[in-house]
This record gives sequence, structure tokens and C-alpha cells, in this order.
Amino acid sequence: MADTLLNNIFNLRFVRAFRLHTTPRWVILLIDMLIVAASFLLVSMVDLYTGPAIGVQHLLGNAAAVLGVFLVVSYLTKSYACVIRLSVIEDLNRMLWTVAIAAAVLLAGNGVATLLWGKPFMPWVALVAICVLSFTIMMVERLFIKFFYTKLVSGKQRKCVLVLGTNVESLMLANALNNENNGRFAPVGLLSVNGRKESSEVNGFKVYVHDEATTAERMADDGIEALVFSDTQSAVMRGELGDYFLRNGIALYSINKVQEFDIADAEGSEERAGISTYVKEVQIEDLLGRDPIVLNNTLVSNQIADSVVLITGACGSIGSEIVRQVASYRARTIVLVDQAETPMHDVALEMKENYPEADVKLCIGDVQNVERMEEIFAHYKPRYVFHAAAYKHVPMMELNPTEAVLTNVQGTRNIADLALKYGAFKFVMVSTDKAVNPTNIMGCTKRLAEIYCQSLHFDAKRRGLPTRFITTRFGNVLGSNGSVIPLFRKQIAEGGPVTVTHRDITRFFMTIPEACSLVLEAGCMGDGGEIYVFDMGKSVKIYDLAVRMISLAGLKPGIDIEIKEIGLRPGEKLYEEVLNDKELTTATVNKKIMVAKVRTYEYRDVCNHLEGIITAAHRGAVHDMVLAMKQFVPEYKSNHSEFEAIDRELEASTPSKAPTPEKYY
Repeated sequence: MADTLLNNIFNLRFVRAFRLHTTPRWVILLIDMLIVAASFLLVSMVDLYTGPAIGVQHLLGNAAAVLGVFLVVSYLTKSYACVIRLSVIEDLNRMLWTVAIAAAVLLAGNGVATLLWGKPFMPWVALVAICVLSFTIMMVERLFIKFFYTKLVSGKQRKCVLVLGTNVESLMLANALNNENNGRFAPVGLLSVNGRKESSEVNGFKVYVHDEATTAERMADDGIEALVFSDTQSAVMRGELGDYFLRNGIALYSINKVQEFDIADAEGSEERAGISTYVKEVQIEDLLGRDPIVLNNTLVSNQIADSVVLITGACGSIGSEIVRQVASYRARTIVLVDQAETPMHDVALEMKENYPEADVKLCIGDVQNVERMEEIFAHYKPRYVFHAAAYKHVPMMELNPTEAVLTNVQGTRNIADLALKYGAFKFVMVSTDKAVNPTNIMGCTKRLAEIYCQSLHFDAKRRGLPTRFITTRFGNVLGSNGSVIPLFRKQIAEGGPVTVTHRDITRFFMTIPEACSLVLEAGCMGDGGEIYVFDMGKSVKIYDLAVRMISLAGLKPGIDIEIKEIGLRPGEKLYEEVLNDKELTTATVNKKIMVAKVRTYEYRDVCNHLEGIITAAHRGAVHDMVLAMKQFVPEYKSNHSEFEAIDRELEASTPSKAPTPEKYY
């Protein structure tokens, strides 16, 4: 009861007027009028002291006239409609116009009084003095409140930061952060990386010149905890510059949007979220080390729009992002195929919320089940098929090799055959760089799937069938389910250790949206039979990735969090490759996407070999299955695996026939 009474009292309009965050405009107007009244009184006192006596009635009349004019002009110009602690040049300019207009009106009234009665109602000098004094006091009052709030109230909770750059965009960002209500950051300077003079200053912000030998120490001495930069500067922060700040325990923040403060019109209401809403802690994805890939969205949009699109593995990291992007291109119908019930439900809820206009069909089923897959194809007859369903974890597939074959090889064959049977225009398979010179079961199954799709395309083309089969091959995806980054995040959150298999192991990385955009563009640009590869820049050391992620978490590698080497896992190799040594590439319209010129196979020969491999998998004959895989894909050499024994067995045997000569298209 007592709490309710106190809350009611606290929320009374009069009391709310003095709350720090919700001072209504009428209070500001009242304060302005009190300032005008005080200015009038001060000027009148000087006039009474130095000039002839003036009657009280005359004095009150003059005061009423001055206050009345200021009140009306202030109401019309809305000079009181500001948040004093956020006041900037625009607010002072509005206040100046208010005082100037009021002065003009009063001086005009003085002139009229002189013409009518032979003397002004107030001395001319007194009127000017009142206006000048009012403006001066109002300006000082606003600046004082702003200083008090930002330095003594708001500043106590703010993190001292530098803003990267000294250009106009950086200055705008610094000003916006500095003037923000309840902001999280207090910019104390600008960081120059292009050699600007240290002594220079930009709009009150000190310029710090970056020097690897001194920058971190000087920031620490000045109490600066972080660096803020815009997304247009991300390229500068990738690589050595970003690593410099992470190594020295300096937090990094990026912003992808700058918008003006949105202050509610309703009297007494609070300001809405400011620029800090758009400032986020830098993620490892932001420090990928290369420029994002720019893709031909117009091409994709023109082909995907109003088409029926089927996506297998639709609930996985790649599949679900393809679903989102296809929905954004306004496909007529999107058919989701996956065997995972709960993830399918989650994706369905997401689509209903974010793409309510999309026509989404949910189909639970395993790509190994050809009868179920044919039922789906026969019903929807998709124009585009994006095949992302696969088992992808290398160590897990070394332990379950037959399932890898049944899903990645037989499952791909099922979907590809059905795409051809039901007249799909494009079939796009998602492959991996692990298919190049595979050292594990998973990589070899993906290479077998590539070979089948490519040979099927050329066979279909010879028979005059329209379906085009295309493969996309890329590296590891940042943040995908079960990948290294979520694992590292979990290990860091638990206090470590962060485990890496080998200090020198490297991988190529790309973001999920990039990977899926590549799949979509490849599917739309391809004529069929291509294996598209991606220019992924330099490979990334997993150990360095761990160091960066620990540093991004505000911790010190090797001190706060241990990095532990646990040894290579079965089937794992130190370095991934995007192209086979014997492969060549040709350019496409997108310089980041290339076509690999690889060995082609006769369709019937492929079918015979795959049938033997799949039959062995169904029988559980692992040795015979892996032996057949290695015979058909001779570049498949096991690494850190029990199947190395089969490599030695093959090396000891005498080839029964000469190898098939390579052909290129």
C-alpha cells in the first residue's frame, strides 16, 4: 500500500517535471520566461538607479508587454521544445531567432508608441539590453545543464572510447555518441591512421596518431577502453590493425547505422533509443580478413522470383539461410525438406514471423528414402533444387562411414535423379573444399557426389533433357552448426581451455550469407556441368582464430584462457585446398567466383562404381566400400585414420588395368 502511494506521488505531473529524464516542455518555457523577467528586472533596476523615477504601474505594464511578446514568439518558434542536455548549435540558433524576433517586435512597438504619444514606452537601450541579457543567460543556462549532465551524471556510466578516423563521417559519429542521452560511450578523441599531426584537434576532439609502439599505452594512460569504427572502415580493421588492439586488450565496437535522435513529440515522454542501439561489439566474422563478396542479386532475383524452389537440408546452417534468401527474392513456393522435426518447426516459425507472405511447404523426410522424395517432387515439381542435405563432420563420418555414403552419395543421387525426372530447370549441389584431394570419408563422399552430378548433366545433355546440374564448392562457414567458432565461444564462456587440434592447422572461411549467396548466384549463372569455386582469400590459422576470439571476449590468451593442442582428429589434414593440383580455373562475370576445370567421367562408368560402393554400404562391408571409393577416386588418401591401411594395401597391389585417361571440358 505504501509503495503504491509513493509511486502515485512520484508520478504526479509536478514532481515528474524535475525528474532528470522526463522534464516536460512547459517547465523549459517557464524557466525561459523567468530568465526574461529577471533580465527585465535587472535592466529596470539600473534604469531606476541612474535615471528618472518610473511608476510601479508603468513598470508592471512594461514587464507584461515584454513577457507577453517573448511568450508568444517562444511558442511560435518552439525554442522551448528541446532537451537541454542534448542542446547543440541548432537549439542555440533557434533561441537566437526567438530573441531576435521578440526584440524586433518590441522595438517596433516602441516606435509605434513614439509616433502616437511622442515617447517610447521603454528606453530603446533598455529594450536591447533586456534581449541581449535574456539570450546570454539562456545560453549559459543550457550550456551549464549540458555540461553538468554529460560530465557529472551521464559521463560516470560511459565508457571512454576513441573513434577511428578524422574524416567527416568519423566526426559525425563522435558528435552523435557524445550528445546521446544515456549513451554508453564517451568519445575523447579521434584515432588517425594516416599520419595526421598529433597536435591537431577536430571540433574539440583530440587527434591520436596511431603508433604501434605507443598507442595502446597512451590509451591506457588516458583511461580509453575501446575503439569505435563504422562498417565502412571494416576493411581497415581486418588483419594486423584489428589484431593490434585485441592483443593489447582494447575492445572493438562497430556501427552499421547512424541516425538522428528520435525524440517523441508527446510532452513529458522520454527520448527513444539513440545511436548506441546500433553500436555492437565486434564479432570474429567482422575480422574475417578480406572484403565481403559482392554478388549479382539482380540475376538471382530475376530467376528465383515466382519459381517453385525446393531446398534439402533446409534446417541446417546453409539450408536455412538459402530459405531466407529465396524468400527475400519472392519465390512463388518454397519447399523445405529435412529429416529434423524440431529444427523444421523452428524454421517454420521464423518464416511465418519474418516472411509472412511466403508460401512455405514443410516436408519431413530423409534424402535416403527415394519413395518419400519422389512423392515430394511429384507433388511440387520444383523449378530450382538446392541440395544442401549432407553429413559434414569429418571425425563423425570416419566413425560412421556407411551412413556418410548412404546420405552424401546415395541421397544426392536420389535427389539429382528426381530433379531430372520431374523436369527441374536447375539442380545446385552444395559441396566442400574437403572434396579436393580428400583425406577422409566425408570429403570423398562429397567428391563422389560431385562426380555423379557432373556426369549426369552431360548424359542428360546428350539425351536432350533440359535439367542443368551445377556444383558449388567452398570452405568452412563461420558460425555454422557444429563449426569451430560456436565451439570456441562455448569453451571461452566456460573458462577454457580452448582446444585446437594443431598449432599450424589452417582453414578457409566465409560467412553463412556469403556462402548461400554464392550457391544462389551459381545456380542462376551456370549453364550446367560446372563446379564453381570461391576466391576465399587467405586461409586462416585456427590457433590465431582462437587468440582473436579470446581477445574479443576481453580476456588474455594463455593467461585468462588456456589454448590447448589436442592433436589432429581422424581424417583431418593441416591444410585445406580449394582446387586440385591438376585443376585449372576459368573466370566468370564475378571475379570472386571461378569455374574449376576438372576431370570428367562417363555416366555409365560412374553409375557402376557408385552402385558397388552403395551396395557395400548397405551390407555394412566397410572395408570393401572404402576400397572401392579409393579405387574410383585415387586421390583419396586417408590421414590420421584407420583406413590408411587400405592405402597401403592398394600400394602393395598391382594395378589390374591402366588408369582412365583424364578429359577436361
